[in-house]
Amino acid sequence: MKIRIGLLFIIGVLVIQGCASPKIRMFTDSTDPYKEYTLEGEAAPKVLLIQAYGQIDEGPSRGLLRDRPGMVPDIVSQLRRAEKDKHIGAVVVQINSPGGTVTASDVLYHELRAYKARTGVKIVAVLMGVAASGGYYIAMPADRIVAHPTTITGSVGVIFLQPKVEGLMEKLGVGVDVSKSGNQKDMGSPFRASTEEEARLLQELTDRLGRRFVDLLTEHRTISPEALAEIRTARIFLADEARQLGLVDRVGYVEDALQSAKTLAGLPDDARIVVYRRSEFPDDSVYNAAGTATAKGEPDLIHIELPGSMAELGSGFFYIWPPAAGL
Repeated sequence: MKIRIGLLFIIGVLVIQGCASPKIRMFTDSTDPYKEYTLEGEAAPKVLLIQAYGQIDEGPSRGLLRDRPGMVPDIVSQLRRAEKDKHIGAVVVQINSPGGTVTASDVLYHELRAYKARTGVKIVAVLMGVAASGGYYIAMPADRIVAHPTTITGSVGVIFLQPKVEGLMEKLGVGVDVSKSGNQKDMGSPFRASTEEEARLLQELTDRLGRRFVDLLTEHRTISPEALAEIRTARIFLADEARQLGLVDRVGYVEDALQSAKTLAGLPDDARIVVYRRSEFPDDSVYNAAGTATAKGEPDLIHIELPGSMAELGSGFFYIWPPAAGL
């Protein structure tokens, strides 16, 4: 028992010193530079594997011992590094995400599309457990989309989340005084019910952002009118249904996506599969989501911490599938 207490004391001291001194750090974080690691293959040409795991966001989240950078800056920094490496002939984006904010999803979509245009490098997206809404949105620039046999994808649409607390405030006997320069200045306020005019305006904005998603989809994919009508409902689909509708090109596994990337880019079968990591992992593999700074584990299909999840996201427009995001 004394030994355990002693070890806990030493660890506590090291953690405190690590926080106080820039010279002592127990964990890697977003300030550490990326290093390239080879997962398999021996030839000079490379296929870069980028993992997009968790909710799509821009800002970092701060943990007790280290920071987690947002998915957008993390993936963009990997693309910038890849652009300087002429040996990279293809990129495979491994996606396991319920989506995220409209802007963060659109930024990643733009960066992947721009990277492909600047470099001519082929991009293949492989959809894992959940690649819905924004998770699918960022896959659209890919030259080929492969869905895992059990993938849940689709949810092509936008949702406006607007937490309301006026009922709770009334019970607590508290209120908020508002002075505003225009009658719509506090539109969407959580402290009062929305007016009919505000609801109409918010629905118009939601519809416009939803149309943007669908317009980009038809730009990148060949979708029949019948399939598009089904997709517009913003429902989710399993991999086979998604392939039949034209959302994905084939159903397969990560190795199938890697082989597709090699074939599209004209790379040899023994082309190296590489990743950028801030830490080295023994016996590393393409399924090691812990190796990416954006990973937060599998999206939750059932999540009961509704108030906390709502507070974390706040009000706004999202390309997101709520059940998998814990909403």
